[in-house]
Amino acid sequence: MDQAETVRTPSSWVVVGLDNGGTCNNATVLDATGQFLVTTLVENPSRVLDGPESAVEALAEAFTGILELTSTPLSLVRAVGLDTPGPASAHGVISSKGATNFNQVSWHGFDIRGALEARLGLPVIYNNDANAAALYAHHRHFGAAALETSSVAAIVGTGLGGGVVENGKVIRGAAGMAGELGHVQIPLHGVLEADQPVPACNCGFAGDVESIASLTGIKNNLLPYWLTRFPEHPLAAEPIEKAAKLLRGYGEKEDPLAMAIFGQQARAIGKLFTIAANFTDPAAYFLGGGVVEAAPHFRQWFLNTVRENTQLRDEQAKAAAFALVADLDMAGARGAAVAALDAVSTGTR
Repeated sequence: MDQAETVRTPSSWVVVGLDNGGTCNNATVLDATGQFLVTTLVENPSRVLDGPESAVEALAEAFTGILELTSTPLSLVRAVGLDTPGPASAHGVISSKGATNFNQVSWHGFDIRGALEARLGLPVIYNNDANAAALYAHHRHFGAAALETSSVAAIVGTGLGGGVVENGKVIRGAAGMAGELGHVQIPLHGVLEADQPVPACNCGFAGDVESIASLTGIKNNLLPYWLTRFPEHPLAAEPIEKAAKLLRGYGEKEDPLAMAIFGQQARAIGKLFTIAANFTDPAAYFLGGGVVEAAPHFRQWFLNTVRENTQLRDEQAKAAAFALVADLDMAGARGAAVAALDAVSTGTR
């Protein structure tokens, strides 16, 4: 397990946050006063490709490791927050069709929350990774006012995840599928070129946000089209999957092809936030994912473009903020911990 640069010992009871990813788990500890005990990434291999049994054991190792690192007695831990990539139910059961990181048959319909709870002997509170990041962004941005405010977050990655937070709590929905912002279909006028095909999403929808604003959307839809406009571009010589991953570097250099593609993504997210404005009228709109990890000038341009393409009424524009998700690499674990702290404090699951 990687060592944290700054560690302090707990002064009261705590919760642990565990962020499960395709390669690594990230762990943190949050005490009852709302203070995190570590300030950097603390990771160990997630072993999800080895199947559920190995992955649950790796999460248990992450739990034990973070307690050792922070000198936290097990007796002080009241609950554990867990997040994983989706799709999964609100109670942490992986989709019956599997998921990006859980494609082996043994993962299909696997109750990862219940398995970890049984392994640790502690209550485990589950969120998907996008909801956890959205929850942390909300609490980090609003601080003491978090329980009185609302926000919407779009997390751009391989797909497009998201989260809707109201009064400091993630809205999950009846089936646990609220906040699936990537699959909201948006008006495409002003987003696509006149001769550009309507993008298709892996979920079966056409013209949803993920079909445009995601790495998959770049690979399947945007880059193939724009390479017909820039046939001499260096990316034309690369396999499409590699080219899609290289595109952000070109965007940071203000390459015309890359800027055209990322401009379409930003406008699509603006359309999404416009819809959100009319449904929830949030106090903040957060943007996270790979674009946040880009060079500062590029990510600020992207956020500004999203803001410019979000149509708000004057009253909404004065009341709402636009911001990047803070501490992105730690946002999942920290959001999972925030959810666990809230569950303990309120006596809810």
